[in-house]
Formats: sequence, C-alpha cells, structure tokens
Amino acid sequence: MDGCLFCKISDKKIPATVVYEDDRALAFRDINPVAPTHVLVIPRVHVSTINDLGPEHEADMGHLFRVAAEVAKLEGLSERGYRTVMNCGVEAGQSVFHVHLHVVGGRGLGWPPFPKG
Repeated sequence: MDGCLFCKISDKKIPATVVYEDDRALAFRDINPVAPTHVLVIPRVHVSTINDLGPEHEADMGHLFRVAAEVAKLEGLSERGYRTVMNCGVEAGQSVFHVHLHVVGGRGLGWPPFPKG
C-alpha cells in the first residue's frame, strides 16, 4: 500500500534492523523499544488492522506467531519467557496501520501491561 511505513520497510525502501525474514514475513527491531528485546513481526501482505483480516489471511497470521517463536529463540528468550502483543486501533495503541505482532522480552514484564489513564 502506498505510504505505509511497514510496506516500505518490507520492500527495503526504508532501512530497518532485520532479525528474521522469509517470503511471508519480516521481523525487525522496534525503533522505540519498551524492553531489551522488542521486535515487530509483519506480514509481507498489507492488512491495516485485525478488523480487516479475512479467511484468506489465516495462514499468514498463524505464520506470524511461528516467526515470533523463532525470533524469541534467536534472541535467547524461549526459556526465559516473552510476550506477544497485537494492537488494533488508535485507543489500543496502534500507530502504524499495517498488522504487526510485537515480541517483547529480556526483562520481567508486569501485568496489566499498561496503567489505566
């Protein structure tokens, strides 16, 4: 999609620190990390939000979680633990409207993750 930051990263038009990639997904370091490891996993296909997912996206979404597990392994988090988060919409904290999965770890993570404001 024209103008989508994550599509531009996927197409190598904007640089990113890539930690994993294949033909269906790309994983790269978040530029504003909330923990020592904070990696974003995106599908190569553009889908704006979770609300826009259809049956044709099921395999790609499942693949994102497999990639998240691989990223956790590469980052040494598999045994320690890590969190996966996917936000949907502005009030949930989605700032780039291309579905993406956050992989966060490398320190203890509390619950709930965000205070009510």
